[in-house]
Amino acid sequence: MFLTNADFEYPPDLKRRKDGRSGSVFSQKGMYLFASVLSAAIYGMEVREIQVEADVSDGLPSFAMVGFPSAQVREAQERVRTAFKNNRLCLPPKKVTVNFAPADMKKEGAGFDLPVAAAVLAAAGILEPDLLEGVMIVGEISLNGEIHGVAGVLPRVIRARELGLRFCVIPEENIREGNLVKDMPVFGVKSLNAMIRCLRDPNTYTAAYQEKEKIENKPEIPKVDFADICGQEGARRAAEIAVSGFHNILFIGPPGSGKTMLARRLPTIMPEMTFEESLEITKVYSVAGLLTEKDPLIRQRPFRSPHHTSSPQALAGGGRIPGPGEITLAHRGVLFLDEMPEFSRKSLEILRQPLEDKEIHLSRAAGTYVFPASFMLAAAMNPCPCGFYPDMNRCRCTSGEITHYLGKISQPLLERIDICTEVPAVSFSKMKKKIAGESSAQIRKRVEAVQEIQRERYKKEKFCFNGELDGRKLEKYCVMTGGADKLLEQAYEQFQFSTRAYHKILKTARTIADMESSEKIKEEHICEALAYRAYDKKYWS
Repeated sequence: MFLTNADFEYPPDLKRRKDGRSGSVFSQKGMYLFASVLSAAIYGMEVREIQVEADVSDGLPSFAMVGFPSAQVREAQERVRTAFKNNRLCLPPKKVTVNFAPADMKKEGAGFDLPVAAAVLAAAGILEPDLLEGVMIVGEISLNGEIHGVAGVLPRVIRARELGLRFCVIPEENIREGNLVKDMPVFGVKSLNAMIRCLRDPNTYTAAYQEKEKIENKPEIPKVDFADICGQEGARRAAEIAVSGFHNILFIGPPGSGKTMLARRLPTIMPEMTFEESLEITKVYSVAGLLTEKDPLIRQRPFRSPHHTSSPQALAGGGRIPGPGEITLAHRGVLFLDEMPEFSRKSLEILRQPLEDKEIHLSRAAGTYVFPASFMLAAAMNPCPCGFYPDMNRCRCTSGEITHYLGKISQPLLERIDICTEVPAVSFSKMKKKIAGESSAQIRKRVEAVQEIQRERYKKEKFCFNGELDGRKLEKYCVMTGGADKLLEQAYEQFQFSTRAYHKILKTARTIADMESSEKIKEEHICEALAYRAYDKKYWS
């Protein structure tokens, strides 16, 4: 059957859409033939807009999906079709075609269920297509029409705000996450019928739980404290220096000396996060699907401690379309590698690039993905397999076993660690006295003061901490006295430091000088910084 012009009606409000597509929608005998709605897909940490288009035309009843959908997305047709039936939404017995544009990107996940349903309803005449203008929709549909939460809602809502859309329709489970974005109306829907009511009258579709909550970034009281550690004054000092300048640190000592205790308390002396930092980290955890429904905002700095059996993909991010790995999940926080030599060589070598660039690049057949990786590396290890070297009265390891054990950590990786400190066994007298040291709150005040000095110094730069200084900026900001310069030159020649190790010493000395409010780096600052490089020469010489 051929259609003539008389069979078609043209809506009076012919206008151009914001995305350049025509806003005109053909209708036949009161039924719309075409409609589209905006959704979004997550590729790494990048949000890309996906236009979900639906067409209803004459032909054998069918439901086809094109535009390079994955198997997960193809399953949406059965979920949507069954949800329509169970909610008494009758589609006409016609040919339904759904397209995902652009078609050159593979679409993954179940978050396209809801936009597919909205586009099909609009194309079938149940919804007016104009209601979908300037709206981003994401969500998963169950067979009975209920809407389930999906991962990555926060970055999608942020992208919608950047595009200047009217509002977003998301699952009710993700409403608290969506409300973290200011100046962007977000509506949570619990069912398919609720979505229809929301699109038809978004101004009245409000509920108490959907009102914008006042977000207060109040940090939780830490469960651990530096006051719990007995003795270990040298290691505590090294930890404070590391946090003050955002330096990487390695603890070496026998079993039970307190290496893990020290590492787990590093976040407690870090400055409290700003709301912007919390939102940045929450965005990462949203993509990873690790947020809680009740309180999605991340208020404490991350502390990630992967097991030594973790694969390289678990650390860097795996999958055809990679998601955040442990390195990215530790962004703005601490990545702790306990028993560092027990990690595989491949897993350890992955750390080299993100430690330098503060981001990690993963190349796959589908493209290259960039993840943030501005983290502080804290590692702990024994000096030998039994853990008691160089105490030869207790150590039972052969020289070959010790060399093989220490050789698991490559020299290039070792040079990327700024501070290496010993954590000796605590004596019985110190343990028995249980003299409480400084609390985390006291140390944090000093750390905040030192970091404020760095922020003021680097306010015109793209970085904030001494640990992020590169070769070009070292000479400008690391000014030494004559004696300090001569001392460092002698140490460089005697110990045969590499250029990278030389830069690490300068960065550490710069932080020590800032802790003493000194504009120039003095001899004593160089001496202390050299001491933190002496231990790796002791064990790896």
